[in-house]
Amino acid sequence: MNQKDNDRTEHHIDIADTIPSAEPKRQYYFIEQLKKTVKEKSERLGRPLSYKVVTFGCQMNARDSEKLRGILEMVGYEPAESEEADFVLYNTCTVRENANLKVYGRLGYLNSVKKNRPEMIIALCGCMMQEPKVVEKLQKSYRFVDLIFGTHNIYKFAELLYLALTSDRMILDIWKDTDRIVEELPSKRTYSFKSGVNIMFGCNNFCSYCIVPYVRGRERSRRPEDILEEIRRLAGDGVLEIMLLGQNVNSYGKTLEEPVSFAQLLRRVEEEIPELSRIRFMTSHPKDLSDELIQTMKDSRKICRHLHLPLQSGSSRILKEMNRRYTKEQYLELVKRLREAIPDLSLTTDIIVGFPGETEEDFQETMDVVRQAEYDTAFTFIYSKRTGTPAAAMENQVPDDVVKDRFSRLLNLVQEIGRKRTGRFQGQILPVLAESVNEQDSSLLTGRLEQNIVVHFPGTADLIGKIVPVYLRECRGFYYLGERSQEKIYES
Repeated sequence: MNQKDNDRTEHHIDIADTIPSAEPKRQYYFIEQLKKTVKEKSERLGRPLSYKVVTFGCQMNARDSEKLRGILEMVGYEPAESEEADFVLYNTCTVRENANLKVYGRLGYLNSVKKNRPEMIIALCGCMMQEPKVVEKLQKSYRFVDLIFGTHNIYKFAELLYLALTSDRMILDIWKDTDRIVEELPSKRTYSFKSGVNIMFGCNNFCSYCIVPYVRGRERSRRPEDILEEIRRLAGDGVLEIMLLGQNVNSYGKTLEEPVSFAQLLRRVEEEIPELSRIRFMTSHPKDLSDELIQTMKDSRKICRHLHLPLQSGSSRILKEMNRRYTKEQYLELVKRLREAIPDLSLTTDIIVGFPGETEEDFQETMDVVRQAEYDTAFTFIYSKRTGTPAAAMENQVPDDVVKDRFSRLLNLVQEIGRKRTGRFQGQILPVLAESVNEQDSSLLTGRLEQNIVVHFPGTADLIGKIVPVYLRECRGFYYLGERSQEKIYES
């Protein structure tokens, strides 16, 4: 499926002109320079140059990677299936230290590839690059890496890539923080019919286990007019579903000169862009989820009936140690208001097991919340020390065998409740956004309900990107097998 010009706004730049200082014109200048450089290198090698972008981590990283791919394809690179490409970029995550180890392991493999392909360019960006110790290690032990940049200056990719291609030294550009927001750059979407849209960057919450505020910086919100204009362009290019992205979308607008609430932004998106069929968002922090937002979701025809509301722990004592700024009772009261207002809501969450000092009593409090909240799905994690966070220095780290036992019990409960919750729609006809041909059975399509529940049903590829009425014949745990209804296909 095609999309128009990689989601870009036109910026006509004469490469003979002086380099612009204003963004994004500066980057479009370097895009023009790159086109020439890539063409020359391609002609010298006698083939098109290839690229591979590998994304680790969250949806915001995935959205960033779409921008990186957009620039690469605009300047003449072609996508490659493997990492044995002319340009390889790892867009890294650092939420867990295991993610860092994975990147180091992949770099070891790339080093051996590069020895046989000396003109290969290797680049690293993303959250992991915001850690000074990581950068020091890369400079010392991974000298074969050509380009390193972080989260705050990702919009400078064209400029940095040009430097990497025209230099014989490692290009390093890491910013400690920024208040700049630069959009209107090329993007290569993963799907033609749905897209993420960044509405804010950074985080001010400083949960004691989390590295994100240190690597993504402080909260800064985009102007609502800029967000709406981006969504209009996407809708005009056939996008039916957008996901508004931020570390904590519920605090959107607080840093603007004229504050705007997240609920107000949602209402404007729905009212001003009629071409959209579905609106999603991620992620919500319980302490900031307002009654205004609940009412907006209740009244909306387009905001999907799915809310990801991280719990992390059901123990008020542990929540205080985590610096989450709500109690078990406040969280459950919030869930109650959500369920009453939106009965068909799909509620998902994140839970950490084995936070320092967690007792069996604390763990049972978490199990109690799971029973009362009745999540459709919970993403469960074993706590791991994250160097640079307050929790890493806490005493009373929970023994591994105890954590694993608790994790197993929690997982069993989550799956038991999740299967029951998922099955509540069996026998109904509901709209499904067809997203892809099923990987196991090409006679089936795979799509999602508003509630983010996966549905497999018979269909052909021409239905991908359409919202289709599907009879939910059989619930298979966490997904449905369905059949197309004879009703008319839902149009955007």
